[in-house]
Amino acid sequence: MAGMPEPISHYTDAVRVGDLLFVSGCVPVDAGGRLVGGDDVVEQARQTFANVGAVLEAAGSSFADVAKVTIFLTDVDDRAKINPVRQEVFGETRPASTLVEVSRLAIPGAKIEVEAVAVVGT
Repeated sequence: MAGMPEPISHYTDAVRVGDLLFVSGCVPVDAGGRLVGGDDVVEQARQTFANVGAVLEAAGSSFADVAKVTIFLTDVDDRAKINPVRQEVFGETRPASTLVEVSRLAIPGAKIEVEAVAVVGT
């Protein structure tokens, strides 16, 4: 997908099944696959949600269409720091949500990964 880094494994950025769009886990990287935000989880969250938004937009969807979001953090205590970023991108939309703490992510230095399920074409 234009503007997104090449997947690091055998997957695609998103798959549409009927009216549902399944967005693969997005991490805080730029189009070249370089980590964005350094050690700042808020800046990492901004880039991660920007990447999710780009995938949604490319598929004809938006954050307003997200039904379910799953967020992976390397430190669950960062939830309070990233919540304002979530509120910025989702606005009034309140999707079902799961938050999971993980020991690490596939991109070295990444503190956050987000996947989503959205409705398309309604």
